[in-house]
Amino acid sequence: MKTADPELMRAINRLNVLDTIRRHGPISRVEISERTQLSTTTVSAITASLLDDGLILPRHEGDIRNEAARGRPRVMLELNPDAARVVGAKIAANRLVFVVTDFRGDVLSKITLPIRIDRQPIGVIADLVEDGVRRCVVDAGLSLEDVDSVCLGLPGVIEHRTGHIRSSPIFRDTNVDFASEMTTRLDTPTIVESDAHAITLAHHWFGKARDLEDMVLISLEQTLGLGVLHDNQLFRGAGGLSHNLGDLVLGMGPNGVVRLSSQAGESEILGEPASGRFAEAIKLGRGMTHAQALIKAEDSTLIGAAIRAGEAVGVAIANIVTLFAPPRVILVGSSLALGEPFLDSLRNAYALAVPPSLKGVAELVFDDSTDDFWAQGAAAVALYELYESPWNTTGPAL
Repeated sequence: MKTADPELMRAINRLNVLDTIRRHGPISRVEISERTQLSTTTVSAITASLLDDGLILPRHEGDIRNEAARGRPRVMLELNPDAARVVGAKIAANRLVFVVTDFRGDVLSKITLPIRIDRQPIGVIADLVEDGVRRCVVDAGLSLEDVDSVCLGLPGVIEHRTGHIRSSPIFRDTNVDFASEMTTRLDTPTIVESDAHAITLAHHWFGKARDLEDMVLISLEQTLGLGVLHDNQLFRGAGGLSHNLGDLVLGMGPNGVVRLSSQAGESEILGEPASGRFAEAIKLGRGMTHAQALIKAEDSTLIGAAIRAGEAVGVAIANIVTLFAPPRVILVGSSLALGEPFLDSLRNAYALAVPPSLKGVAELVFDDSTDDFWAQGAAAVALYELYESPWNTTGPAL
């Protein structure tokens, strides 16, 4: 029987130990062994190597100077915050948000630029992103030479492995090699990732899925995104493709295929003509906030649109739960601002559509995360690339 590649197994075990320290540190070697089911000898060897590489630090519990204290002080292990520094960014149609974080994901600086960038020439967008990254790095008291990686999170269908943006509402063009463009400008390795994947990792690392190894996240923003986490790893399609949940087919109608975006997309909910009652609010990125105010004023047209959107999303969630049976489904994004008409119809549709055998399996969690948190998720993607992929060869020596 063919055995596994020993080098790969060592890398996987090393990453498993490092991730356990990230999630549960400060933590003892004994507890690491219990959580990873690796032998204490293996854990000791791996942690010794991580200490030598400067990726983790020891913390002594107890007073080593107190001779009256019984036994040796307990040694706890935690990530070394200075092991790496990364920049994460959320790129939205009407704003840019940047954060600099350390190896633990702690935020060192953040800035928000309320600038409308959608449909601008690529060169203009690249200029603005470059300026934002450089300013945020300077605010953290660093230079780009101190930064190990940059990750830009934006809506659309993105090929993670190549950095190509197949389509995005931010860009006029398709198949844009934005990662290469920004890597050249910044002279720093730059990753492009879907904003849905970024916020998925943010919740896994810092938020409402920190206790889970498997979960699903649905992003209800300008586009409808999907993030699937399995065994602590992001699931991506062929070539590292992200998922455009808006393309999910709900059925057939008189005019052909009915997709989720045609029922629950922001433009469908708001009825976004070039000149309408939401035109100015949409340009400022406040379309859903304005809609929320109208719903509270009992605008029947908008309430009806919110109910239809909620029903469509509820059915889509039931389909996803049928496929993956995740313990938790987290919903984020601007559409949550539609309030009870949207949320009630979503819950009711989900309850009706989920198979009886899977009722109660998945917990629905609604989260109104800030833009800073989304950008922190992009930073988490950069850290994820640096030290969580066994096949990564560009980051710190793991």
